[in-house]
Amino acid sequence: MRSFIVLLACIASLTSIGQTTEGDFDGKNWEAPYKLNMPTGWDLERFLVPISFAPEIKYKGVEDIRFTPGWGNAMSSEYWSYAFLWYLDGRVATSEKIIEINLKAYYTGLVASNIEPRKIPAEKLVAVNTSFKKVETYKGDLETFRGTIYMLDYMQQKPIMLNCIVHLKTCKEQNKTFLFHEISPKPYHDAVWENLNQLWFDFACDKKPDAR
Repeated sequence: MRSFIVLLACIASLTSIGQTTEGDFDGKNWEAPYKLNMPTGWDLERFLVPISFAPEIKYKGVEDIRFTPGWGNAMSSEYWSYAFLWYLDGRVATSEKIIEINLKAYYTGLVASNIEPRKIPAEKLVAVNTSFKKVETYKGDLETFRGTIYMLDYMQQKPIMLNCIVHLKTCKEQNKTFLFHEISPKPYHDAVWENLNQLWFDFACDKKPDAR
């Protein structure tokens, strides 16, 4: 298992979605009401939102992550390439600034949660910086954004720049918002983005064959 956070098992269930309460949420076995594929060889993790390491993000729902096979391998062309869906209660508005603020809080907290278990010295820490712009809307999106996340790669303990695409979608007859994030340090023309994009192309609001 490619653990996203060393201590994730201890902190994954700090809030609720619907009737789910602390201690009840089993991310591996949770039956998602939507379709988000799990390609062969990939791994997943799920935990509740608000996120324990980023409580500043005031959403409620589930984070559903898909890791490429090479996500944690520094020698792989898929290193740090993954995607995560925020399946959120209600209709959530977003913007360039909101995405920048939320993802800065997210990755700041993620790095902080890895400092002690990975014994990262203070002199290696860097401030997280995020920058996003609204781009031409992808088919099926309400809005689409592209940007960058500058942060400490806590696995190699050196700075890394991640490219990111964020898709906003709401679904008919559901009071839910879907925010899908594609992440990779590779340029957008790299083949890894084909696999990340395919996750979103195949996404459906529920598991019915005609539900897009």
